Amino acid sequence: MKVYASYNIKGGVGKTSTAVNLAHLASAEGRRTLLWDLDPQAAATYMFKVKPRVKGGGHGLVTGKRPLEDAIRATDFGDLDLLPADFSYRNLDLELDDAKKRTRRLDQLIGSLPGVYDVVFLDCPPSISLMSENVLHAADTLVVPLVPATLSVRTFEQLKSFVADSDKPRPDLVAFFSMVDRRKRLHGQVVDSIARDGGARVARTEIPALSIIEQMAERQAPVTAFAPRSRAALLYQRLWAEVRAA
Repeated sequence: MKVYASYNIKGGVGKTSTAVNLAHLASAEGRRTLLWDLDPQAAATYMFKVKPRVKGGGHGLVTGKRPLEDAIRATDFGDLDLLPADFSYRNLDLELDDAKKRTRRLDQLIGSLPGVYDVVFLDCPPSISLMSENVLHAADTLVVPLVPATLSVRTFEQLKSFVADSDKPRPDLVAFFSMVDRRKRLHGQVVDSIARDGGARVARTEIPALSIIEQMAERQAPVTAFAPRSRAALLYQRLWAEVRAA
């Protein structure tokens, strides 16, 4: 089972769009896929028309009182299940702090799943926290969306340092630029100037700022599902190929 985490310290960079579309593409290939929405804002959960509610909340999951598989919901797409968000996830750091092996609890929970999943995607909240440390221990690959701005690149450097300081074997990092508008000079300068080595791979695929991606919330579906021949969907397919090959 391969675990991917859509993660960035910075918010508003396209983490949920990434997780939703790549998870859908993985399932479309026939891979049994689970998407766990760890963000209490529940955007990924909303995209799949599932109520953002887990019986027992984050406390029940972290303590094991609520088995993970009992909280999983089917989506409208074959081979793609969802573990929905819950507003109580805002307190997950506190719950994890009380757990044994507090930096590895997420990994333990994912490992407790029945052996029916080939791929797990984590849609992560933006932070550097105890949850973030758990994500580093659980994920094989961090997929890191970057908006083409100076501060975004700066936080990427912070993220690389955070991963380097982790006490476990480092997950692979695959960064890519999202919300790109090549008509803006600064966007082009930032994208073209970033170092494509130095501890992380930067994908060649760019995801532009396209209105059809914004329509995901209105349609409550991945763009790769409702517009599979669109430019956005084709670019997500290319990105998934790069991430999968990492």
